[in-house]
Amino acid sequence: MIYVAPLPREAITDPEMLDLIEQSEALGVPDDLFPRIVARAAEQAKPFMRALLMSHAEGNVDHCLKEIIRILLARFAGDRYFAALRSRKAREMGLDEERIAAGCGDYEDSDLFTEAEKCALRYADQMYLDATKVDAAFYAEIKTHFTEPQIMELGAFIAFHYGMQMFMRSLGAAAPRGTP
Repeated sequence: MIYVAPLPREAITDPEMLDLIEQSEALGVPDDLFPRIVARAAEQAKPFMRALLMSHAEGNVDHCLKEIIRILLARFAGDRYFAALRSRKAREMGLDEERIAAGCGDYEDSDLFTEAEKCALRYADQMYLDATKVDAAFYAEIKTHFTEPQIMELGAFIAFHYGMQMFMRSLGAAAPRGTP
């Protein structure tokens, strides 16, 4: 049971919000549920949705890596809704459930990931599990794999998506039907 009901689609008349919902549905993350909930505060929802879509689907960090991190964070947050969603773009790029499971499991010992990808996954782990480990030594290591703008992109992505997932979990949203 969701604690704040999403607006019916026909109740949303703002053209930009409707476009953002369509973009979300096309990507698959989120589906239309999340934007219809946040549309209750349209002036906050629009920049929020723009940031969500931009942080996930654009930038200079691999989208598939971001998708694995997004799912890992949703599982950490206990957010069944976002943990169950999958990016259509990432699937089209070849991301499969085996790689997602490895990224959400013992990725350090997996041969499915490069050292750079393992470092990015570790960044997400540590930002959530023990932020004190994200120290000067960690930044020295991550800088061997990513540029500073990419590190900022990853850090902002991790912080933004984890917070959003905690918010969705607090609303009591369940996993969509027919999702992995």
